[in-house]
Order: sequence, then C-alpha cells, then structure tokens
Amino acid sequence: MNTIRSVALAMSLAALSACGTSGGVRSPMPGQVPSTAVAVDRGTAHDNLNAVIWMQTAAEYEATTRSVFGSATEILDRALGDPAWDALPREERGGQRVENLLPAIIVDADETVIDNSPYQARLIEREETFDAATWREWTEARRATAIPGALEFLRAAAQRGVTVFYVTNRAADAKTATYDNLKALGFPLSEPEDTVLTIDEAQGWASAKGTRRQFVGERYRVLMMLGDNLGDFVDGHAAPVAVRAALMEPYRGWWGLRWFMLPNPSYGGWEGAIARDATDPNRAKRSALRTRY
Repeated sequence: MNTIRSVALAMSLAALSACGTSGGVRSPMPGQVPSTAVAVDRGTAHDNLNAVIWMQTAAEYEATTRSVFGSATEILDRALGDPAWDALPREERGGQRVENLLPAIIVDADETVIDNSPYQARLIEREETFDAATWREWTEARRATAIPGALEFLRAAAQRGVTVFYVTNRAADAKTATYDNLKALGFPLSEPEDTVLTIDEAQGWASAKGTRRQFVGERYRVLMMLGDNLGDFVDGHAAPVAVRAALMEPYRGWWGLRWFMLPNPSYGGWEGAIARDATDPNRAKRSALRTRY
C-alpha cells in the first residue's frame, strides 16, 4: 500500500505543478474543442507549456508512470489467481458471473500507453490550441511513442495469457493508423480478434466508453483498467467537479488495485468540469483556485 500512496502523491503534485490547456487531444465532449486552430496571444506563456515540458523532460514524470505500471504488474498474478476478481464497473457488469471468463485488461491509448506530447509541443511552438485537422495529421503520421513502463507491463500481461483491449476515443477513421502505431511499438495485439476499439465504429459506441467496456466484459473477466481520465473507468465524467467526485465514491477502494490512473496535466475531463459553459475559461479556472490556508 505504501507504493500506491506514493503513486497517488506523485500524481497529485504533478497536477498541481503543471498548467492545463483549453484544447484536448482525443475526441472531446461537445463544446470543449474549437473547430479551427486558435492562435495564442504572442508575448504570453502558452497555457500548456508547463504541463507539456514536465511530461517531456521531468524525471518525476517517468518515475510516476513507471510506478503505476510497476504496481499493476505486482498485482497481476493476484488478479489472475482470484476467479472472482473483476474491474468492470458494477453497473456495467450487471450481475454477470465472471469465474469462467477469459482474462483481459482494458487500457486507454493516448497519454495512457502512448505519448502524444510532440503534438502538444508543436501547438505551443505555433502558438495554437487543439485542432481536429492537425490532430489527424499527427495520428496519420504514426509517430506516438510508448509511455514509460507501459510496454513492459502489457507484454507481461500478454505472456500470462491476458488479452489487452485498447479502448480509445480516437475516431474510427484513425483506427488503422492507431493499430499500426501500437504494433510498430511492440504492444500486444491479439489477432485475428480486433482489440483496438475506437469511437463510433459500431452503433452506440459514443465518447462515453461504457458500451465498449460492456462489449469486452461480455466475453472477458476484466482484471484491470488503466487510463488518464475518469471517463476511462466510469461514464458520466463530463460533469461538474462535485458530480465527478461522487462518481468516484463507490470505487475508492479500487484505485491502485483494479483501476490505475496515469498522470496527464495537459488535458482531460477535469478541465471541462471547471470551465464548462464559461465564456472565459481561464477566469473560471482562477475562480476555482483554493486560496484559503
């Protein structure tokens, strides 16, 4: 448990020390991403500078991700040995028995197992925010690299007979490029089974990932889930801060055992929870600061 507490502390400090951005990388919830590139005022610090440079250069970032994947690896055999062990949200499992199901792990892709920070860095260099066209150029380039520790963990799982599913909110038309990128990096991909599940490639597969998690859970006992956003674990994350906290409450004992969160101070649902419906997102963020001590 000391390892888990250390990981949680490191993630908290990372989030506090880095700045977010008003853009995002993956397919976002409606209203969160501009349809065209937006220039950042010259002469001011880009909103995402601290976050991206921390992810790209800080030893603390690699230490944190390796701690998360290391903890998951330690628990892997324990999860495999317990036939009742399951990481699917209870409401998505629906009472289905799991003892005779094959083992699987569900992971998000972007900023969970692959690193897109060069795309974010290019936006900073160009003084822009997220844009669907430039994001597509990046995904088609197939240049994302592995998050430290991810490859070792997922290979260890595959060697134990665990199927890895990549449940990503990349668009369906980016599926081939995503598959190619993962394969080139050496991530385990079960063939002929399709284990890269993108948004909108099947009916009902929206940005909320619950339907895709249920799809996996129909045939597999989900040992663990790993992501960088609350929506990688439970639906309803695109909500105000207090609601997101309530969504976590029934599963507080699962973090570091069944659910593993990777640090991402660059973008995510946490930002939308603060700036939702705000005409001035930065002012909304400043208003949310806790200044009493």
